[in-house]
Amino acid sequence: MKNILLFVVSFLVFGHSRAAQVDTVAVFSVGMNKTIKTVVVLPEKQQARSVLYLLHGYSGNYSNWVNNAPQLKELVDRYGYAVVCPDGGFDSWYWDTKDQNYKYETFMIKELIPFIESKYKINADRAHRGITGLSMGGHGALYLAFRHQDLFASAGSTAGGVDIRPFPNNWNMKQRLGSYDANKSAWDEHTVMELTHLVQPGMLQLFIDCGTEDFFFGVNNKLHEKLDYLNISHHYLAMPGRHDWNYWSRSIDYQMAFFNQCFLTQSKTK
Repeated sequence: MKNILLFVVSFLVFGHSRAAQVDTVAVFSVGMNKTIKTVVVLPEKQQARSVLYLLHGYSGNYSNWVNNAPQLKELVDRYGYAVVCPDGGFDSWYWDTKDQNYKYETFMIKELIPFIESKYKINADRAHRGITGLSMGGHGALYLAFRHQDLFASAGSTAGGVDIRPFPNNWNMKQRLGSYDANKSAWDEHTVMELTHLVQPGMLQLFIDCGTEDFFFGVNNKLHEKLDYLNISHHYLAMPGRHDWNYWSRSIDYQMAFFNQCFLTQSKTK
């Protein structure tokens, strides 16, 4: 199995300036009884057939990606698919929990996806949906993709917190799940590392990357090793970098090139 990223990112130089369309929409969540802001980036010169859901990290919001990685708009124009950045709350981890204010899995799966595909006429099938994100959002992307392979054909994570259990006192997770020592089963059920058994052969194209100086580098390496052990095909990329926007704004180039290849491959097999 080849786990090293096999594609090469091509940095094209355009002869003229192009500007993707950036919308900020309000999506009402019935489950949480609140409106959730979402950035939608659309290619300027063509109708998007595919969509990448791009999730922010802990303490972030819907505007983080478009503000901190400004080349995102150029990449959308280059590849011709839409990017959707929902607000995942300060510390949701994109889970459903007992707290009515934290039903973000339901929001993503049952409310956001139908809204986006209806409003923007994007193809409503798994072959044209991908999901990735950074840090908390990297965990959220893989968590949602593993649990909903009927909806996603490709998934990724950049610097993702792919195993939450080594960090039992961080990022408000015990407020959502209870303390780790008293609620181990809940933590196991809500961490990507313990959901790999859900991945069905050939169902997901996966790309995981992390900076070598990142505090999540260890758990990403362990996930890579576990996927290898289970013979789950995936691409894994380790680059110099810390847990910051210097790294994430570089990694998005590789992430979006990967999803472009996924969408092109899926389209050819349709």
